[in-house]
Amino acid sequence: MLVYPSSIDLSSSTLRYLTTRLRARQREIGTRWRRLSVSRQGLLVLAHLRCGDTYARLAAGFGIGVATVYRYIREVIDVLAAAAPTLAEAMKTVQAKAFVILDGTLLPIDRVAADTPYYSGKHKRHGMNVQVLTDPFGRLLWASAALPGSTHDLTAARRHGIIDALAEADVKCWADKAYQGAGRPVRVPFRGHRLKRWKRRHNRAHAKIRCLGEQAMATLKGWRLLRKLRCSTNRITDIVKTVLVLHHASTRG
Repeated sequence: MLVYPSSIDLSSSTLRYLTTRLRARQREIGTRWRRLSVSRQGLLVLAHLRCGDTYARLAAGFGIGVATVYRYIREVIDVLAAAAPTLAEAMKTVQAKAFVILDGTLLPIDRVAADTPYYSGKHKRHGMNVQVLTDPFGRLLWASAALPGSTHDLTAARRHGIIDALAEADVKCWADKAYQGAGRPVRVPFRGHRLKRWKRRHNRAHAKIRCLGEQAMATLKGWRLLRKLRCSTNRITDIVKTVLVLHHASTRG
């Protein structure tokens, strides 16, 4: 087996945060001995999430079994997903912002053609729909649970309670045409090909604001595991929450 050194484009503060949470978890359950130290386990999980390294590759690189890799990764995801902010908690942060940007993204998954609920007609591929809220500068604030890819963005936003939460908090929100009909808190561009001049100006100004939300999508896809998920769809929500928590930890650091 050939082994080569690699790197992870994350700060050491991200690893420190992860190991602190993991060490607290191990004290809670009374762990006495592990094949890997807490810091090595944290490094293994970051390599999986950030670089998309497979279980087999990680097992070879860290000198442990594939089953052990699976248990270590699952443990960390369970710990960090529980620390992700709820929508209600995110709204407290949102209220301090001038406005927020709402957008949806499709996380590709390895489903077959028969899995109709996961097929997105818009993107022409199978995936999971995730709704994202960002601040006016495109910084990621909150990410929703994952729904099957066939779910429309507006339907997903309503199902998660995002529209109602924004209305209750009285926060302005910019979104794309997929959210037409969302109601008062959500501002969307005008639809149509032959628009009046003032409507075209409005759409251009709207697009300049809303395009900043694409930075949040780039932030999520920067975690390579989310570019092609091969796990159970029941685990994707926790993976997204874990990525959100680690992103916030890295930006604070």
